[in-house]
Amino acid sequence: MKVIRSFEEMILELFEKNELSGTTHTCIGQEAVAVAAMSDLQEGDIVFSNHRCHGHYLAYGGTVEGLLAEIMTREGGLCGGRGGSQHIHYKRFFSNGIQGGIVPNATGMAWAEKIKGTDNIGIVFIGDGTLGQGIVYETMNMAALLEIPILYVVENNQYAMTTKVCDGVSGDIVKRPQAFGITTYYSASKDVEELRHLFFNAKKEVRSEKKPICVVVDTYRLAAHSKGEDTRDPNEIQMKRLQDPLMLLE
Repeated sequence: MKVIRSFEEMILELFEKNELSGTTHTCIGQEAVAVAAMSDLQEGDIVFSNHRCHGHYLAYGGTVEGLLAEIMTREGGLCGGRGGSQHIHYKRFFSNGIQGGIVPNATGMAWAEKIKGTDNIGIVFIGDGTLGQGIVYETMNMAALLEIPILYVVENNQYAMTTKVCDGVSGDIVKRPQAFGITTYYSASKDVEELRHLFFNAKKEVRSEKKPICVVVDTYRLAAHSKGEDTRDPNEIQMKRLQDPLMLLE
């Protein structure tokens, strides 16, 4: 968690110095989810992340040097400096910035593992903003019908760019995957140990039952959506800093 936090802070500093091109989306404040979800993986497990992928990648076991070189568009980067912050590939870890688009990719690869008879599972990270994409629900429907071993992780950080979740997502997020018969677990904890226990059991269930599971976690990003200005209420952010997962861990 400390490595992820330090990396993200370094990236923002490099942007301030105009030493990087393109954009980036840091996960400052969301490190506990990344570390908990990526713990106890098997080598053949498949992970798909989104535009806010640095923490997931580093917790997966990727190198700081490879990711930094990729973001700096250098040839030594994970994808030769061509993918940048949002499009990286390392072993069986993939990321893409298209909201919702990674869900069928991850589910399809998890289905392939089931067809091949392996014990590998898929994990895909989405956010509250992704729940406005129809392809997410089409894929969940297929995953439930075909009993595909995939774990859907919904990181609800309360905002889709600048849109509050209450203004963009109707009803109860937990009930959405449940409507397809997908067992769904919910947590608002910022404690990495509690979250690791939750994810350990969820992954174990996916692997043993060979069926989709969803975990919804309420989290909060303490930095701006990307490298631009933050339009949220400063008082709200300050209050959320009291629940900083690194402070709780300390």
